[in-house]
Amino acid sequence: MPKSKKTNAIRLLEQHSIPYQEHHYFGDDVSNGVDVAKKMGNDPDQQFKTLVTEGKSKEHYVFMIPVNSELDLKKAAQAVGEKSISMIKEKELLPLTGYVHGGCSPIGMKKQYSTILHSSSNAFETIIFSAGKVGVSVEVDPQSLSLLIDLSVYDVVKEN
Repeated sequence: MPKSKKTNAIRLLEQHSIPYQEHHYFGDDVSNGVDVAKKMGNDPDQQFKTLVTEGKSKEHYVFMIPVNSELDLKKAAQAVGEKSISMIKEKELLPLTGYVHGGCSPIGMKKQYSTILHSSSNAFETIIFSAGKVGVSVEVDPQSLSLLIDLSVYDVVKEN
């Protein structure tokens, strides 16, 4: 397997001596995070997607939730103390974060945003999320992740 170039997220993990494991997938036969998790051989409950939102106050927030879940906007707003919250438009993602859709990492964004990790992460020693490039993910201990970003844990997904 060819070694990919290091992403900003991976460089930051290494700079802070945070242990991580890289996960890769190749090809474009995936349509969502569950497909990505399956292609990498990972548990979709342990693989997290990174969502960027905007509150009524115009502040931005990042939510990390399992790829097989949907963000509950009411719970999300409560978690960050906003009246309401909405997803940003896809075209705003790159200028705001430096990342593209499908390759957005909570680590190494252009600016540090308050990040909420879904409480289901407590069930795992490590979680897997984008390393900042489509096809590359990293597996990291959530406690270590909190050394790099402003991280809180809440239940912010819709019930099934």
